[in-house]
Amino acid sequence: MRKPELAAAIADKTGLTREKAGEVINAFTDQVSAAAARGEDISLIGFGTFNIRHREARSGRNPQTGASIRIPASKTVGFKPGKALKDAIG
Repeated sequence: MRKPELAAAIADKTGLTREKAGEVINAFTDQVSAAAARGEDISLIGFGTFNIRHREARSGRNPQTGASIRIPASKTVGFKPGKALKDAIG
């Protein structure tokens, strides 16, 4: 499901217009992004938790040349589904 399809589904379920539903989705994703940028976890009870994960620096290989390369440390966003979401998918 893509963002326009999600907006249409939310609009049908809530009675909002598709444009308003799209604005709600944009506001939600903006707030999740801002909280993640501050290093905060985002917990939606029953749905899941978005959290920042730290990856240590490590060595790897260039698949084309086989040369050893150094992969720097980085941050990424992880998602752990909640019980209700796990139960919904079976």
